[in-house]
Amino acid sequence: MYKAVISGIGSYVPEQRLSNRDLEQMVDTSDEWIITRTGISERRIAASWQATSDLAFQAAAAALKDANLSPEDIDLLVVATVTPDHIFPSVACQLQHRLGCRNVGAFDVGATCVGFISALNIAEQFLKNGRHQHILVVGADTLSRITDYTDRSTCILFADGAGAWVVSRSEISDEKGIIHSSIHSAGEHFERLYVPEGGSRHPAGKETKAKIVMEGNKIFKLAVNAMSQTVQETMETTGYTAEDIDWLIPHQANQRILEAVAKNLDFDQEKVINTIKYYGNNSSATIPLAMDTAVKDGRIRRGDTIMLTAFGGGLVWGSLLFEY
Repeated sequence: MYKAVISGIGSYVPEQRLSNRDLEQMVDTSDEWIITRTGISERRIAASWQATSDLAFQAAAAALKDANLSPEDIDLLVVATVTPDHIFPSVACQLQHRLGCRNVGAFDVGATCVGFISALNIAEQFLKNGRHQHILVVGADTLSRITDYTDRSTCILFADGAGAWVVSRSEISDEKGIIHSSIHSAGEHFERLYVPEGGSRHPAGKETKAKIVMEGNKIFKLAVNAMSQTVQETMETTGYTAEDIDWLIPHQANQRILEAVAKNLDFDQEKVINTIKYYGNNSSATIPLAMDTAVKDGRIRRGDTIMLTAFGGGLVWGSLLFEY
């Protein structure tokens, strides 16, 4: 039976930093207030000339290099994003051309902060059924373009970045790769976290305010419960326990959410990969960015067993267990 294994990873963040001190000059807030409530000190912001495809390209190129593959080796591209360069075509199509891939399939997945796990879920199916050999999965967002910098409850959270994995088909018996993945939704809560304008219901126009709106307190409770539930479900399905898992990589939404999820699951905080302090919440990019950061600093190594979990507007949530 074919397996889906992670053969290469990469990430990219823009150079520009937006610190808490910078935000003090923009809204009624303080460094202490932000740190206490979110754990964020700074976040990366795309330059005026950069769009999501630019961030995605850098992360994808790094992942291909790590996998020792060329663009011609890729059989499919899946990009998770809610901030595409254009309404259409997809970021994935732009990436296919810019990387120099063959005329293979390419499409975007719009599953907010769970986009990367959803894209991995899709890639896993194509690989396990033998359709493809190598799939490029990218999570990239420029949330700064849809952030209201007069709203102190949201502008302190969101940022820009990209992460990418090459996921490959394997028949090696002792390789585990992706062990289990699951995704869920509860659309009745969509107004808890959404962008109310800019779509077909309220099209873009001169007065359009296509900015993120969030009910923070309700999202906090929903996020903690949903992320805890989906990880517990995955462990019950696979027979793994918290002790069997080397690392938990949650979506980097808020420091308090990360701590609450780990506590609910009885995970040691030292086993939780946390990059939110320096990168903030860049939606579908947070998990692959956190993974790449932890590999580069030596924490995560080949053979480690890792649990991913995320939650986002939709509402959507999911988890994925794999051996790196």
